[in-house]
Amino acid sequence: MTRLIAILLLSSQTFLAQNIAQKLDVATKNLLNSASAYAANLSVYVADEDGNFIYEHNGDRGLSSASTQKIFTAATALETLGKNYQYTTTASYSGDISGGNLSGNLYVHSNGDPTLGSWRYENYKPENFRQKFLAALKQKGISKISGDLIIDDSYFDFQTVPGGWPWNDLGNYYGAGVWSVNWRENQFDISMNGKEMKGLNVDLPNVNWVNDLKTGGTSDQSLIFTAPYSDVALINGTLPAKAITVSGATPNPPLTLGTEIKKWLQDSGISFSGKVNSTSMQRINGEKILTAPKNTVIFEHKSPTLDKIVYWFMRKSVNLYGETLIKTLGKEKKNQGSFEAGITYLKEFWKGKGINPAMINFADGSGLSPQNYVSARAEVQALLWSRKQTWFNEFFEGFPTQANGMKMKSGTMKDTKSFAGYHTSKDGKKYVFAIIINNYQSSNLSDALYKVLNVLK
Repeated sequence: MTRLIAILLLSSQTFLAQNIAQKLDVATKNLLNSASAYAANLSVYVADEDGNFIYEHNGDRGLSSASTQKIFTAATALETLGKNYQYTTTASYSGDISGGNLSGNLYVHSNGDPTLGSWRYENYKPENFRQKFLAALKQKGISKISGDLIIDDSYFDFQTVPGGWPWNDLGNYYGAGVWSVNWRENQFDISMNGKEMKGLNVDLPNVNWVNDLKTGGTSDQSLIFTAPYSDVALINGTLPAKAITVSGATPNPPLTLGTEIKKWLQDSGISFSGKVNSTSMQRINGEKILTAPKNTVIFEHKSPTLDKIVYWFMRKSVNLYGETLIKTLGKEKKNQGSFEAGITYLKEFWKGKGINPAMINFADGSGLSPQNYVSARAEVQALLWSRKQTWFNEFFEGFPTQANGMKMKSGTMKDTKSFAGYHTSKDGKKYVFAIIINNYQSSNLSDALYKVLNVLK
């Protein structure tokens, strides 16, 4: 009797899987037969929670996946660094402190904290950092600084953006680069009134603006063009004729932070007449590079733990976090704080988990580069492996709930859309899935893919 029940249960499950596979195949063919998919490429892979195959369409085909690639970076960081990993930012000094006078330089150093000055975390906002920083100086009795303020951003290498990022992304907030010292997620906000720039929320030292904006439409259709260390920023496109905020990528975050700290010092009554500098600018200007002393630390700031960082990385798709994690992995595992070292480790990591390296041709850690090629099957394999790890709950928490009610990471670029995630159907069946489409020429890419994924509901 027990054996009979087991056979009947297995037969029922097999029939259910076959039925779902047939429905997925119909939905997939309907998608591919649409006019918008005339020249499209599609990769779909669906398994159950135990990894049993249910359905695929070109499951091994590598496509540009956009931000669903973040699942690989997030899982690798959680496993390699640990969910309790924290970044550290310090202040130290050279010279001596006597009678309240620091007769040397004040240094700020970090190992890449991407959350420094972020607005996302309670007790970690710019104001919190300012208060703790000034309190440390006053506790040390410093009322005057005779030297310079030097932001030591030498922990990572000099290259701040992956080589494959498009030019029309670099100047916008989602295209922010990675420094060893980051500030406010390397994002600045411009208050606009139509095409008129009313003001910025931070200082951008030495940056000159070229404004080619036009007024029109009802939404933000502007682009900012600038690059790391650039002293020119172009804004063009169209903006509606009303007050609106436009966000861009800070060209030189260490100098922006340094300028802000200078103002903190002056506002708090600490005399400072020196200049603001950074180790990157010393290198650019051919100056002697002065790095932060390690034996005179007077202030230490710890970031939120990695699980909190991964939550926002996944939930709001913060590209800065992904590229910082890549450089951190390179530094920790290859002793090189570079994109190349981090990407090499990322590929090795997933190859070690059984994923065919031909299906994971990574170019960055966030998915912003169109040079990334990943298959739906590889994404499902990564999701299945992650599901078995002790940190899975923290990983899963970061997955947003999309408009169709399914909890999954999305990816979006021009004519490209992807989804990857986990879903429990109304009859209790648990699925792990990924779907990626490239060159689908329509404005409603999400709705097109929902028609396939909704079969799993």
